[in-house]
Amino acid sequence: MSRSMRRRHFLIAAGAAGTACLAAPSVRAFAGLQAAAPDPDFHVYLAVGQSNMEGFPGIEEQDKEGIDPRFRMLATVDFADLGRQKGEWYPAIPPLCRTSTGLCPADYFGRTMVAGLPERISVGVLNVSVAGCKIELFDKDAYQTYLTTVAAWMTNITTQYGGHPYRHLVEMGRLAQQKGVIRGILLHQGESNVNDKAWPTKVAKIYADLLKDLNLEAANVPLLAGETVNADQQGASASINTIMAELPTIIPTAHVISSAGSEARRDRLHFTPAGYRKLGKRYAEKMLTLL
Repeated sequence: MSRSMRRRHFLIAAGAAGTACLAAPSVRAFAGLQAAAPDPDFHVYLAVGQSNMEGFPGIEEQDKEGIDPRFRMLATVDFADLGRQKGEWYPAIPPLCRTSTGLCPADYFGRTMVAGLPERISVGVLNVSVAGCKIELFDKDAYQTYLTTVAAWMTNITTQYGGHPYRHLVEMGRLAQQKGVIRGILLHQGESNVNDKAWPTKVAKIYADLLKDLNLEAANVPLLAGETVNADQQGASASINTIMAELPTIIPTAHVISSAGSEARRDRLHFTPAGYRKLGKRYAEKMLTLL
């Protein structure tokens, strides 16, 4: 065989080997992508709002026990005292929002959900909430103006969310979508927007922005909004509940969760642990009917 023929055979063989070497990593990479695909049986819920969704400080021992491992929480900030790191999933032992917060509606929402769903389904929540805030704080086009009007302690909370709670919520939502599928949004806010008749419209904009920025369909991701402390508990902000009742007329996939009978603290603004349990269960009972 001539030298030129031998060289030609060598180049052909080398090319085939190179193609095989390139193909193997591609197959491995594809397999890795397949393994990392979001689990459709991991249902994720975004929790957002002000102090009642944060959870009023104070957690009873009964609320730290008996939590199904199928219920998990995504740490949206570092919980230094609890050894939790931002962006990691943990058993959903309260607090779910930040180290200094307490029991919130999302706690018994998740517990009730896993109890009512097939064993193959797990539930995750991620909570981005700011005490005392108006709904404007979660409007990506209005938050900067609003932040110029708030007290330093609220600014300090928002700093933990990079100074932009809405953006932080979206970033955490996208991170959660790497593991599971977002199935709903839990809202508890309104105490700081009492008598604001535009509240439902403001909520509708934020909901639409979240759907767009997280590439979600409204039909698959309902919005559940909990009432503030009810009039039957002499709620200091109960008047917003009448305005809140209009939300489903503006957002067809929105549902208002009654706070009737949910026990309140003496400030008539925040729920007791028993009140949070009852309200959280009601969020879940509604969500289970929607699923």
